[in-house]
Amino acid sequence: MLARLVIIGGILFIGATSTYAQQAGIERKMLLQKEGPPGYQTIVNVLEFAPGAREVRHTHPGALSGYVLEGTLTLEHEGRPTTAYKAGEAFYVDPGKIHVGMNDGAAPLKFIATLVVEKDKPASSPAP
Repeated sequence: MLARLVIIGGILFIGATSTYAQQAGIERKMLLQKEGPPGYQTIVNVLEFAPGAREVRHTHPGALSGYVLEGTLTLEHEGRPTTAYKAGEAFYVDPGKIHVGMNDGAAPLKFIATLVVEKDKPASSPAP
C-alpha cells in the first residue's frame, strides 16, 4: 500500500512539474518535499528567472508563500493589482487563484516558494 502511494505521489508531482519544465529562462530546484501537516504535503523550491522570463498562468490547490532573495518579482494575481516584490520582501498567493510570476527587470530574479497542498491533488495546474 505504501509503495502504491509513493508511486501515485510521484506521478502527481511529475505531472505538476511538467508544465514548469517547458518554461524557458526558469530554473526550479526542490529544497524540500515532505508530508505534513496531516493530509497535506509541503513543497519548498528555490526559483531563478532570467531577465524577461515569465511563468505560464496557473493555480495551486493550496496556499503559496514566497520570499524574494534577489531581483524583483512581478506578480499578477487574480483579484489583486499586479505587484512588484523586491529582494527582502515576501508575497502570498491565495489557494485556487490564477497567477503568473515574471521577471520584468534586467537582472536575474531568485526567490523561495513554499507550497502546502492536499496530498491527492497536483501541486500546480495550468490556467486558461
